Amino acid sequence: MDRLDAMQLFLRVAELGSFSAVAQQMGVARSVVTRQIAALEAHLGVKLMARSTRRLSLTAAGTAYLEKCRVILNLVEAAETGIAEQRQALRGAIRIGTPLSYGLKRLSPLLLDFAQQHPEVAIDIDYNDRRVNLIEEGMDLAIRVTARLDPATVARRIASSRLIAVASPDYIARHGAPVTPEDIAHHECLGYTAASGPPGWVFTTPDGRTVTVPLRARITASNGDVLAEAAARGMGLTCQPDFILDPWLADGRLLPVLTDCAMPELGVYAVLPGNRHVPHRVRVLMDWLAESLTG
Repeated sequence: MDRLDAMQLFLRVAELGSFSAVAQQMGVARSVVTRQIAALEAHLGVKLMARSTRRLSLTAAGTAYLEKCRVILNLVEAAETGIAEQRQALRGAIRIGTPLSYGLKRLSPLLLDFAQQHPEVAIDIDYNDRRVNLIEEGMDLAIRVTARLDPATVARRIASSRLIAVASPDYIARHGAPVTPEDIAHHECLGYTAASGPPGWVFTTPDGRTVTVPLRARITASNGDVLAEAAARGMGLTCQPDFILDPWLADGRLLPVLTDCAMPELGVYAVLPGNRHVPHRVRVLMDWLAESLTG
């Protein structure tokens, strides 16, 4: 193993804190990773990691070496990126995670177009509504649709979406439509379990009041399409983003309620795995998505 490979391996072990996790990502035995790290420590003449039964931790020397490895590997990546940009041909793999509904309804055609335009780029798409750890799962990029991001998240906003509260004509005929946000407390609601932020739905009334309505939900799901289907069957109110509701609203199976009240705008973010150097192919993909989604 050459020096750069050893640095890359050490960086991965330090970020994941586990020989086994790195071995699984690489498709090798755990003993292979431990031997290579031991060989690196022998070469440097210092202990880089303290082993325990639960987790690896860096020694003082390991922490200092890790920062130097990051600088060196970023410089190497930047140098290779410069050559790639001069060739004007993208190549390499991109692993991207996206929420299921947004991925299928908005991203899939764009990602397929991108793959057709750049035949030397391999794209692996993971459709999943759970919040993934990009470093642990080896992701280059993840799409998140949310009203708020953790301040420490490294991300670029590439689009936006709006939330809409809806019910079916049948439900409104049987139970009436809510007139104020507070009325929702007396209705059956259909709740999205993967939402971040405070529980309940948030409305801004015409007079500028912000009202957070706690939900009484008999049916909850981590996927908005399921909740839209339940609402169309007259099973309650739901609040979903426009990319899910547009076809239901277009054919009248669902109707908007509380239309004089505003709901928080959702940002669509391209999230990166920390402060690493972003490969050229990933930057080009982010630019493509941002231009395509807002164009």
